[in-house]
Amino acid sequence: MASLKNFHIDFLGKRKLAMVFSLALIIISLGSLMTRGLSFGIDFTGGTLVEVTYQDTVAIDDVRDTLSSSGFEDAVVQYFGTAKDVMIRVPLKSDMKGAQVSEKIMLSLHEKQGEFVTDTDPISKQQTCSADGQRQVCQVQMQRVEFVGPQVGDELANQGGLAMLYALFGILAYVAFRFEWRFAVGSVAALVHDVVITVGVFSVFQLEFTLTVLAALLAVIGYSLNDTIVVFDRIRENFRKMRKETPLNIMNTSINQTLPRTILTSLTTLLVLISLFIFGGDIIHNFSVALILGVVIGTYSSIFIASPVVLSLGVSRDNLLKVKQEGGEETATP
Repeated sequence: MASLKNFHIDFLGKRKLAMVFSLALIIISLGSLMTRGLSFGIDFTGGTLVEVTYQDTVAIDDVRDTLSSSGFEDAVVQYFGTAKDVMIRVPLKSDMKGAQVSEKIMLSLHEKQGEFVTDTDPISKQQTCSADGQRQVCQVQMQRVEFVGPQVGDELANQGGLAMLYALFGILAYVAFRFEWRFAVGSVAALVHDVVITVGVFSVFQLEFTLTVLAALLAVIGYSLNDTIVVFDRIRENFRKMRKETPLNIMNTSINQTLPRTILTSLTTLLVLISLFIFGGDIIHNFSVALILGVVIGTYSSIFIASPVVLSLGVSRDNLLKVKQEGGEETATP
């Protein structure tokens, strides 16, 4: 236990190498965003979403082939819930309205099952089909249909971007009030670093960017900030205790003291997120990917980005420890 207690890593001594590594990732991310952009889902681009339920399990490839033969080559098909529940998302089409798209999708799925819709219950919305001369409950039932117009998609994209900017400005003001402006700049630099790299990964690998992914990014901002604040709190506390040490040594000691807590928090969070990624299904696949990336990058940035930025801005005990004299004038503690 004594060896673990005295365990010390010179994190800030490696800050230049970390900065080069982060700068390379940011350049790659920004380059991909400018050249390839993001693969936006229909939440932002507009389109039609149809959820259907089969009586028996169905293979996604069979549904995808059926839709492709009906003219929906760009349809995104995935399970949600069980292997009987299928979600179909079709990008905006100029030659068809949303209602026409959903009708054609359901018609092609029914034809694949060799059945034709004869009646729909007005209350339960359950459809009855004719197959082989007999009437029976349809093998494919439409559960929900949703249409997102292009104007709504643009508005969602704009509002989502503004939400992230408001969050960053709010964090800047909060940290500047609670600590000092150098710490505020360091925390926001770390958060921008986390968001840019996470979004860059989605751009490089062309993972679908949806509203749930945007929500994950906002959650990542909160998680990363919490990690950074814990380190900053320890730094401020050690500036009071370690009066003869340099800011570099104080920050290094603070990071090492909070490291067990940081690792434990990150690992337990990652266990949950990896479980979601493996067992959660396709519907939250990209959501869990964004959170996993955010936790890993956020843990890295709280150590190698936030504190080095504060150090490079010239933080000292005088910036943190202010006391008021009798005349009301503020001065640094001796």
